[in-house]
Amino acid sequence: MTNILEVNNVSKYFGGVKANEDISLNIEQGSIVGLIGPNGSGKTTLFNSIVGTHPIDKGSIKFEGTELSTLLVNEIPPLGLLRTFQQTKIYGQMTCMMNMKISKKTSNNYFSMFEKIPKELDEEAEQILSFVGLYEKRHLRAGELSFGQQKLLELAMALMNEPKMLMLDEPTAGINPTLINGIIDRLIKINDKYKITLFVIEHNMRVVMNLVQHVYCMAHGKLLADGKPEEIKNNKKVIDAYLGAH
Repeated sequence: MTNILEVNNVSKYFGGVKANEDISLNIEQGSIVGLIGPNGSGKTTLFNSIVGTHPIDKGSIKFEGTELSTLLVNEIPPLGLLRTFQQTKIYGQMTCMMNMKISKKTSNNYFSMFEKIPKELDEEAEQILSFVGLYEKRHLRAGELSFGQQKLLELAMALMNEPKMLMLDEPTAGINPTLINGIIDRLIKINDKYKITLFVIEHNMRVVMNLVQHVYCMAHGKLLADGKPEEIKNNKKVIDAYLGAH
């Protein structure tokens, strides 16, 4: 399989703190890959570096062969690489439909946000909201949704832009445990139906075991181990890192 994302010897420092040190990982096109590790291990910093929020100090990050570390933050999403956040980035006072339509990036022009929104976006937005289970809520204000539903809306907003790869920062954090299986199922379907590569930061090991095909584990800013979920679950270094973090 072809690698869609290649991270080579990436380091990121904040003053004297090594947030990421010599991180290398590859993500195959069409795969679902997990990134785990105790709090403070550098996972979110790595995500931020990949999407350009935190420019790297050393190394290389390539998406479909394009070097990302030389690009501006707003130049990366048009390549097909999008991310979601631990805290949702939705517009609470707008309806779900309006959130969907304004999230569609019709052009890179700053003034495009003032353009009239095309009517044909309605059908596309409704289809995706139906897919994530929010069709019945489409005319509700986004701020009235539960936190779990807001995460689904954010996911739906990302799908409006037809990404090649989605980076998800703790998609099940703060969600009612009874809804987590639904999130897992939808993520698997997104990967299958839309052929979108998924790279997921996740603390919930049950989610990791049921969702991803390959796992990278970080600790203290370094890559500790990688392998299939079952291998990582039983890896002594990984177990020690988690137990030592509490």
